[in-house]
This record gives sequence, C-alpha cells and structure tokens, in this order.
Amino acid sequence: MRKNIKITAAAAATAALAFGLTACGTSSDPASKSETGAKADTSKALVVAASPTPHADILNFVKKNLAAKAGLKLEVKEFTDYVLPNTATENGQVDANFFQHQPYLDDFNKKNNTHIVAVANVHLEPLGLYSNKVKNLKDIKAGQTIAVPNDTTNEGRALQLLAANGLITVKDGVGANAKISDITDKKGLKFKELEAATVPRALNDVDAAVINGNYAIEAKLKPSKDALVLEKADGNPYANILAVKEGNEKDARVQKLVKLLHSDEVKKFIEDTYQGSVIPAFGALGNS
Repeated sequence: MRKNIKITAAAAATAALAFGLTACGTSSDPASKSETGAKADTSKALVVAASPTPHADILNFVKKNLAAKAGLKLEVKEFTDYVLPNTATENGQVDANFFQHQPYLDDFNKKNNTHIVAVANVHLEPLGLYSNKVKNLKDIKAGQTIAVPNDTTNEGRALQLLAANGLITVKDGVGANAKISDITDKKGLKFKELEAATVPRALNDVDAAVINGNYAIEAKLKPSKDALVLEKADGNPYANILAVKEGNEKDARVQKLVKLLHSDEVKKFIEDTYQGSVIPAFGALGNS
C-alpha cells in the first residue's frame, strides 16, 4: 500500500501560512540559503513534493526498488497543482520537488522571489493537442475553441505547438513567452485559458485542448496514441527536473536520489510504463 501523503491545495496553503514568509530570505543573504546542504542528517527521510503522475510514480519506483539498497530513506508527498510544491520547498516543508521544467521554475522564481534551483533533468512529457470532437488536425476549423494552460510558460509553449502545426501564427521572437495577445492570426479560432490541471476536464466543453503530459496521463489519455499532435523531443528545453532550495544542492540524500533517478532501472521503468508518453531526459542540465 502506498504511504504517500496527498496534499490538497487548501491544506497545503494553510500549512504554508503556518510556516510564514519569515522562512524565506534573499539569495544574497547566506542565512537565507538553507544550511541543510552541509549539515543534513542523512538518517532522516528525504521528503520530495511531486505531481502524482508520472513524477510520484517514478519516485515510488525508486523508493520501492532502489532506495533502501542505496541507503536512502525517501518520502513522497503528492501535490495536485503547480504552485505549492515550490512554496513548500522554499519554506522548508519539503526537501525537494519534482514536477516542473526549467522555464516554469525560472518564471516562478522571478515572480515569487523564491530561490529554487534545478539539480537534475529526469524526463520529458511532450505537450499535446487533444480532442473528443475531431479525429484529425485538419478537422479543426474557424469558429472552434481551443483550451490552453494559463500559466506563463505553458501557455507560450502551447501556442508555439499550435503555430508549429499551422493552426495560428504568432509574433516573431516571442518564443515560449507567447501570450494570446501575441497571436497575429487566429485563423478564426477562439481560445479558453484555464489552469493547467483543469484543462483535461474541459475536453467535452471545447473542440480541442493543449494538455501537459502529466495531466494527460492522469486523465487516462495516452499521449503517444491519443494526441492529434505532440511536441517533438529533439532539442526540447522542457525536461522535468528535480529541484531544491538554493544551498541544498550538495545534500548527500539529494545526490543519492539523482544517481538513482538516472539509473538504468529508472530508464527502463519510464520506457516500459509510459510507452513514449514520457521520455527519459538524463544528462547534464540543459540537455534533454
């Protein structure tokens, strides 16, 4: 039986308030950087916040099959949104998180004055366009509505996917920061901006939707089979990362987890379990 702790947004928000913002500092203040990286008690469990699928599933594979032999105690806490894992890491409620890609983390740190840093790439979840109403990309016509994630990086990523497949055109140079206002030709399409986790539930209310890979899998979609179109893996900057608060990168427990996440066993687990819907992205940071 899984012993994970599922954290709802309300409960985690209450806990975050209890810890208070005084737990945070500035990156230029040595006291603001957690000292656990140098003094961590390696006999204590490493607590990692993760999205349920595939992140927590991958971590639980490590916990069940690899951690004990490596001398690592691992606790997985499941979060169902894209905000609380970072605030929990910043405030010290958890030691690390595994749910996001680097562009999202960069944007989050900038907007929230947090000090979260990546320590390892783990996998890529290709963003995809899905529909319960049309069977082919060519069937999407003017007047129809497409749902997209509303957070800065994933919305831009979604719009670039649509542009790459000829459904819209966007301003040159906006890249992953593209917004609805940057669309230069909507080709008659309408757009509905939704929180990423809720997009799959809107599939019956819109004509198509761009869905993050983990949320597609949670919704029982098979990206490699069900998506009208998927992001290409080659050169993709959106590898999902293991991240910690700045100063904790050298925590021995974190380094053990990195080594296990980059093992042949985890690579095989990802490939066998997700059949191309999740792709291993091991290697140096910045190389997916």
